[in-house]
Amino acid sequence: MEPKYSSMLTNKFKIINDPVHGFINVPHEIIFDVIEHPYFQRLRRISQTGLLNLIFPGATHTRFHHALGAMHLMFTALETLKLKGITISKEEEKSAMLAILLHDIGHGPFSHALENMLMDDWHHEKLSLLLMNKMNEQFGGELSMALEMFQGKYHRKFFNQLISSQLDVDRLDYLRRDSFFSGVSEGNINTQRIISMMNVSDEELVIDAKGIYSIENYLTARMFMYWQVYYHKTSALAEHLLVKILKRAKELVSEGKELPASENLKYFLHRNHFEKATGEDIQRFTELDDNDVIQAMKFWTTNEDFVLSYLCKCVIQRNLPKTIISSKPFEPDFIQEKIKKTNEKFQIENGAELVDEISRSLLPYNSEKQPIYLLQKNGLKITLENSENQILSSSMNQMNTKYILSFPREI
Repeated sequence: MEPKYSSMLTNKFKIINDPVHGFINVPHEIIFDVIEHPYFQRLRRISQTGLLNLIFPGATHTRFHHALGAMHLMFTALETLKLKGITISKEEEKSAMLAILLHDIGHGPFSHALENMLMDDWHHEKLSLLLMNKMNEQFGGELSMALEMFQGKYHRKFFNQLISSQLDVDRLDYLRRDSFFSGVSEGNINTQRIISMMNVSDEELVIDAKGIYSIENYLTARMFMYWQVYYHKTSALAEHLLVKILKRAKELVSEGKELPASENLKYFLHRNHFEKATGEDIQRFTELDDNDVIQAMKFWTTNEDFVLSYLCKCVIQRNLPKTIISSKPFEPDFIQEKIKKTNEKFQIENGAELVDEISRSLLPYNSEKQPIYLLQKNGLKITLENSENQILSSSMNQMNTKYILSFPREI
């Protein structure tokens, strides 16, 4: 007769070395199986920060990297809460870790911006849910509770808040990780300190009141990371170029032009209506990654369509258009003048395709939608911006918008 512990010998309790958090444990077998799954392994080929490495050369880390880090922080957060007397079952722990591990499973190549181009308005969370349901079938229902938590349907609300809120472990990981890899130290938050201040009151996630400055520091770090890194004028532009390239490619394909591309990318360039994703859509999507898009852009740099080849060269040769940034929209006459010069310079008539005004908006702290609560010594909860000790929070719930105008360097 086989010994009972034979399942323990499957060697699934791995330790992963992570440059940001140190050693990460895989404490449940199912987590190891999920990490091994082809859907999850695809995230190794999807960059966490899109084309950001054109501006910050170190930012070449992947979604795979980030998902493991977020899972590790979830584990740490649950350990902290247990120490504070919150009962969390093994099943809940496992499910919360699975939910955060899979939160980006439906992410498309590069940035969020490309999702709409490839599958109309299929947001990656909708795709993540679809893929999680598929995996749940394959794993015999083992992800059911994780799915409930992911969708905010689980009766203990703090699990969903740890997965998705203004202070979730997803943000805690990507801010720390993106700051580490980009070298922008303003984003370097003290994740351990923030997690050690987490608590639960009435099944909701709160922060011990004495942690207020760590939270304010986190909110400012996030704001700096957005303006300095994610919304940096060149990275906003690079992301915009990707969208324009695929849009242009789709237009050309719809006019009957042949464009070289991998089979999977070709499929999405030809597909147009996605009311309901078919089995083939999903299959193809899970085989698509950054490499398909980069390969296509390399092919298209020599395309006879001037706009397409020009845009692809911008990205592949990193010869990016010129940008000006402003706190208010640009004058229409100013934009028209740039278009006119572009037409003259390249002897074309569609110069407007190469001149763009893009904007980026950020609300650093949304006190309406998902306020952060502080738990005082007397057991009462107050919102962050109403604390007498707050320094910045009350001034951080203003929306800020910046406008970027891009036009060919040649003019």
